[in-house]
Amino acid sequence: MQGGTLYILQSQETKKFYVGSTVDLERRLADHKRGNTRTTRIHIPWFLVYTEMFASLKEARTRERQIKKWKSHLRVAEMIDCSAGRAAPTL
Repeated sequence: MQGGTLYILQSQETKKFYVGSTVDLERRLADHKRGNTRTTRIHIPWFLVYTEMFASLKEARTRERQIKKWKSHLRVAEMIDCSAGRAAPTL
């Protein structure tokens, strides 16, 4: 069984986040960079800002759905900041 990766990209242009999951992060990032992904094509360039590794793609996709349900830019940004050792923004 192959492991899965949850990843979050951030658009340099709009500061929006894209949440995805894959079994091959390098290939997937190359797809985004080349504009081969419809949902990220219009806001290139994107930067990888967060990853989580899982034992399976199914687990990574479950986490992806959880984060997408948040529908909160601030909550995603807070998660990324905390993982990088930065203090969470105060509200």
